[in-house]
Amino acid sequence: MARHPTTTRSAASHPGRARRATTMLLAIAALTACAVEVENTRPARELQAERARPPGSVYTGWRVYADRCAGCHGLDATGTGNAPNLLLRVGTLGQRGFVNRVLRRYEWDLPSPPPAADGPEREAVENDILQRRAGILVMPAWQGEPRVTAHIADLYAYLSARAEGTVGPGRPAP
Repeated sequence: MARHPTTTRSAASHPGRARRATTMLLAIAALTACAVEVENTRPARELQAERARPPGSVYTGWRVYADRCAGCHGLDATGTGNAPNLLLRVGTLGQRGFVNRVLRRYEWDLPSPPPAADGPEREAVENDILQRRAGILVMPAWQGEPRVTAHIADLYAYLSARAEGTVGPGRPAP
């Protein structure tokens, strides 16, 4: 049988070429896998950081803070003569402790404890404190304030971002 000039030899007849081709394909596959891993590390780190952030909007939290908290704790949340530095406190409280403290805590400084039950006696004590005739109200509970309760996660997001240093004082970007 005569050989046709355009017929090529099979890879089996040249084992060295087959090995080189296989080696080349494996090298390309390995380099591709390395390149994909290097490209994907940055988004993975960003996703991990995003998961670690508390839920809520930092900007909305800043608005609530400026409206309801800055009067006592200062515009930059570092405290005043009347209220503590929240940046130090937020880190130690955690999200659940923060929510509990903001929504439910009243701390009274009275010669005797205030009446436990709601009613006219408790209301009279509260009025005396609010009008500065008796005792000191250290931290008001914001449980009945719709703007605070609706945005408590936002408020925590803002204050924890300030405490971590990822947001500076003043208005954050929306």
